[in-house]
Amino acid sequence: MDYSKDRFSCPVEAAMFLISGKYKTRILWYLAEKPLHYMELQRMIPNATPKMLSQQLHNLEEYGMISREVLPEKPPRTLYSLTEFGRSILPVLDAMHQWGSG
Repeated sequence: MDYSKDRFSCPVEAAMFLISGKYKTRILWYLAEKPLHYMELQRMIPNATPKMLSQQLHNLEEYGMISREVLPEKPPRTLYSLTEFGRSILPVLDAMHQWGSG
């Protein structure tokens, strides 16, 4: 899919496209502290079905906001972490957190 700047009519629309979704902002917020395994994220977001959580993670990975690492263990575990681009949204999420807390 094309995510170029000219696809959007304004920068806010581009930002909202990347983080909109039922659980994307929560995933990014939780990953800000440290990388997490899939099952840890599932426990932190209990209302997310496995399919929905996987879809949201896949989208964030596709947008370059998170990275996914499959650890060679038995059984294999998946570790998610923020990329540099993903970290760039943290000041925005922090502002949303402060605004929402008020």
